[in-house]
Amino acid sequence: MLIINVKEEESIDRALKRYKRKLRDTKIIKELRARKNYEKPSVRRRNEILGARYRLEKFGA
Repeated sequence: MLIINVKEEESIDRALKRYKRKLRDTKIIKELRARKNYEKPSVRRRNEILGARYRLEKFGA
């Protein structure tokens, strides 16, 4: 659970921006999406290799 302390003179927009940044930095959303469906380690590794191959072909080196 994330706790954001809103300062007295701080706007809600600014506090919301800090909340979103903290949420992104803790990678909670990414972890939730990964846990939603189980992915075998071999499939995960294959997807990493395919993604690397795609980036190499697309953006070149």
